[in-house]
Amino acid sequence: MPGTKAGEAARREQVLTAAYHLATKRGLSALTIRGVADRAGLSSGLVLFHFGNKEQLLLALLEWVLEATTVLRVGPEILAIEPPIDRLLALVRQEMERLSREPARIRLFFDFWSAAIWNRPIRVRMKRELDRYRDAFLPIATDVLAAEPDRFPGVTADGLSAVAVSFIKGCAVQSMIEPQLDIAEFLAAVEGLIEQRRRARADRGRRRAGSGTSPAL
Repeated sequence: MPGTKAGEAARREQVLTAAYHLATKRGLSALTIRGVADRAGLSSGLVLFHFGNKEQLLLALLEWVLEATTVLRVGPEILAIEPPIDRLLALVRQEMERLSREPARIRLFFDFWSAAIWNRPIRVRMKRELDRYRDAFLPIATDVLAAEPDRFPGVTADGLSAVAVSFIKGCAVQSMIEPQLDIAEFLAAVEGLIEQRRRARADRGRRRAGSGTSPAL
């Protein structure tokens, strides 16, 4: 019955919310069925009815965390930005700001990452979602390389996407260490590194042209 399904969905959400709050405060290793049940105001039997065992509850919590952490949403306001390099930087800024606002969620994300070393189901799910997140940058990265091939010589769309994600995740980690992290400064540093690399390559090209030396492939 529709009402029953809606009630079950709400109850699962109630359990996951309780598990999330406990895990962010105490870590995954301290998570227990009884602790989650007490936090949710339910019986342990009801938690087990919906999730079967602790392992299944952990996997459900992981999916819940990943949905809010590794789903990339590119709005029309970003898609309208020109040139493509500014579009990519705007997307990187959006993700830096979004993830840095949720240090508890990011701490839990990395707690799962540590658990993934020994837990194959967790490892498989995290890799799948992280790959999907990186691949979501590919269309914009492809546009950047097509518009400015000289800025990123030898770089593929996959490589540029991976670097963008690395900056975002690095910012998320730094925001846990430094809660008052200045995102604008962080992004300005990223832009400066990109521009410095472009200028250095342009200078080398001019020097080679002046000396009559062919640029190295």
